[in-house]
Amino acid sequence: MSIKLNNLTKSFGQTAVVDDLSLEVNDGEFVVLLGPSGCGKTTTLRVIAGLEHATLGDILIDGRRVNEIPTQRRDVAMVFQSYALYPHMTVAENIGYPLRIRKLDRELMRAKIQETAALLEIEPLLARKPRELSGGERQRVALARAIVRNPRAFLMDEPLSNLDAKLRLQMRAELKRLQKKLETTTVYVTHDQAEAMTLGHRVAVMHQGRLQQFDTPLEIYHHPANRFVAEFVGTPSMNFFVGELHGNQFTSGEIKLVLPDSPMIQPKPAIRQLVVGIRPEQVHVSVAPREGWWAARVYVTELMGNEVFVFLEIDRQKVVARAPADFRAEPDTAAWINLNADRLHYFDANTGLRI
Repeated sequence: MSIKLNNLTKSFGQTAVVDDLSLEVNDGEFVVLLGPSGCGKTTTLRVIAGLEHATLGDILIDGRRVNEIPTQRRDVAMVFQSYALYPHMTVAENIGYPLRIRKLDRELMRAKIQETAALLEIEPLLARKPRELSGGERQRVALARAIVRNPRAFLMDEPLSNLDAKLRLQMRAELKRLQKKLETTTVYVTHDQAEAMTLGHRVAVMHQGRLQQFDTPLEIYHHPANRFVAEFVGTPSMNFFVGELHGNQFTSGEIKLVLPDSPMIQPKPAIRQLVVGIRPEQVHVSVAPREGWWAARVYVTELMGNEVFVFLEIDRQKVVARAPADFRAEPDTAAWINLNADRLHYFDANTGLRI
């Protein structure tokens, strides 16, 4: 099943929660809608499902306009953040509910429940009630209920956000395995960039109801379309230096860089405001003085096990570097930094667009 949104707008009163959104999900593709709270990603999902009506624009499923077609006839299955299991039903009854309302033969229904439970490894839970299950088990049951009727598309609204970190990691792997096995078109909503980067074939980054970039996870990470995408995707966030470009000399306080002689960043006029960005892994840090490096001060360090995040101050600007696991430095001690000049990103200071 392919899903296409053409100039979709959804307004509540005078507020456009989704604003002129156009994107296409190919058959069998896993697309993630990524963005902060309130960016319109869940509303977009609900409009695709038919739970909300579009104010403007078209929703096309396999090329057919479905704006006026009710939810039950769109052949999509929604998995909610809250699981939405029926507390008085057993796990088997919850999984089989979509089949029962379709009046499927009882023996066939029992076989499909068993088959789906085996796929998600929840066969021992079939006789239990939801209150007897852990969060991860409830999420598997919710997924089983969506899978059992073999829909043509899955719509998932932050299904892992209620799980602890370990379970979230485990269920993320399960979701990826399931989608690859079932090859079902999936639209997945999250604010968690790790989920987006690991699950999605493509990621649609949204902000204030508008689409910022729609591309593969690697392309978004390495070639962000604008400053918002660069800042939102990546942990820790990209570092930014706001300064002036004179010819090919960039100056931002103590930071002075000679930029490549590229026509894309040649200033018009001669002096131009510019934002230069760099990922923390491309910032080199040393506790010993290095010739040509800039003096900074350690603000704090965070040991992550396999690496250290080093937060520094230079000329009243905060800079974050990723350092090896054996890096040690106390707060308020001196350090020296250098930037990998081959990995700089350039953004227009006024529009935020990548240059």
